[in-house]
Amino acid sequence: MTGAALGVAALALAMGTFMQVLDSTIANVSLPTISGNLGVSTNQGTWVITAFAVANGIGVPLTGWLMGRYGVVRTFVGSVLLFTIASFLCGIAWSLPSLIFFRVLQGGVSGPMIPGSQALLISIFPSDKRGAAMGIWSITTLVAPICGPILGGYISDNYHWGWIFLINVPVGLAVTFLCWQGLKGRETPTRKLPVDNVGLALLVVWVGALQVMLDQGKDLDWFASTQIVILAIVTAIGFAAFLIWELTAKNPIVDLSLFKSRNFALGTLAFCLGYAVFFACNLLMPLWLQTQVGYTATWAGLVAAPTGVIAVLLTPLSAKLISKIDARIIATVAYIAFGVSYLMRARFTADASFVDFMLPLLVQGIAMATFFLAMITILLDGIPSHKIPLASGLSNFARITGGGFAASIVTTLWDRREALHQSRMADQTTIFTPGLSKALAGLHSAGFPDLAAKAAVTRTMTSQAYLLAANDIFWASGWICILLIGMVWLCKRAVSGGGAPVAAD
Repeated sequence: MTGAALGVAALALAMGTFMQVLDSTIANVSLPTISGNLGVSTNQGTWVITAFAVANGIGVPLTGWLMGRYGVVRTFVGSVLLFTIASFLCGIAWSLPSLIFFRVLQGGVSGPMIPGSQALLISIFPSDKRGAAMGIWSITTLVAPICGPILGGYISDNYHWGWIFLINVPVGLAVTFLCWQGLKGRETPTRKLPVDNVGLALLVVWVGALQVMLDQGKDLDWFASTQIVILAIVTAIGFAAFLIWELTAKNPIVDLSLFKSRNFALGTLAFCLGYAVFFACNLLMPLWLQTQVGYTATWAGLVAAPTGVIAVLLTPLSAKLISKIDARIIATVAYIAFGVSYLMRARFTADASFVDFMLPLLVQGIAMATFFLAMITILLDGIPSHKIPLASGLSNFARITGGGFAASIVTTLWDRREALHQSRMADQTTIFTPGLSKALAGLHSAGFPDLAAKAAVTRTMTSQAYLLAANDIFWASGWICILLIGMVWLCKRAVSGGGAPVAAD
């Protein structure tokens, strides 16, 4: 495949990835609007997010089996078509139960979309240009999470919330048509694989319990809640049983033998941990800016904008270099850039400016332009062609799960570190503390009553405690990324191309 046909197919596959990643974030910011419109509480409305996460978490690891059974092209195109139908149904949902049901459908059928687009992009590009294929995939994976909250907020503020799902329909139909027309002649061989019913049931149990635990953990105060304890036990037992069964089953639903490859095992672990740290810091930064610094959602978004711009500009260069330079060197650059970005944030002060906030995000853009590309090249190295869809599915499942853990834990950790810093400041502060006395005197002279003056000082101390707590998390994140460089160099040098093709060139 060359020329215009290659360009159209690559664009269609990229849009398939974009749609799926966009839909995993677009509903988050619209949750209050959706809940209010459907006449339910925001806590009940969170099941709209949880339902998608649970179903998608189950669907992604099944990608390898589905593509081996039905072929990569059929599975991907069918997934996009069903995702489009599910999006339409979400857009016309008439109640919370109906919306949750359609979100389960949407999440489940979208499982093969990201691994499928990745595998097909690798297959349609010549081996010496597979870096460009992964560059295209990386850009769409980077841009979609940035666009999701912005687009979701705009639609919710100006139109009916259903349009956050209905916008998928024309794009999904176009992707379905273009991919089928352009790629149906490149279908992979299929095999009559029996269904591993026990493995599938165990997968549904432990992944479902894990996703619900992660989504509901913060609201229920984690292990102070009996429900979370039960979910954790179910997850642990289910996961152990799943591992034992899949490692001994004749035809496992998820082939775990891939983890015998050193590059795949270590690469996936480094990929998962690096993405989890990135996800946590990217969630914490705008949250802190909006709740403690006083930035609006728009200004918080502008602070983050340089990341996407730099990443999009540098990704084509990274794609060219990946075929000429050891991928471990490029991955090292990514982790160093991540580490420097987070350690720069760990030095934020109460009087930091917009530029101070933006500079670390510029450095993060360098990391994002190299991270996905290098890690995918490393972990797919040496994987047989027919197992690339499975490898892609497992690595993306690990990445998504890592992000889920990070999102659940970071806000809880932030609150607890804030309480610690607040307590320390309270222990070290008395009415005779010079700084406090001066602040209260200044407020009194400005006309503040005593109670209002003390409340203002308390708010300032709380804001400072949240700043120190955020700095703690950024500091730890920076050093985690530096340490992950060691894991990268435990991998073997990847052969240019990042894995074998899925179909013949």
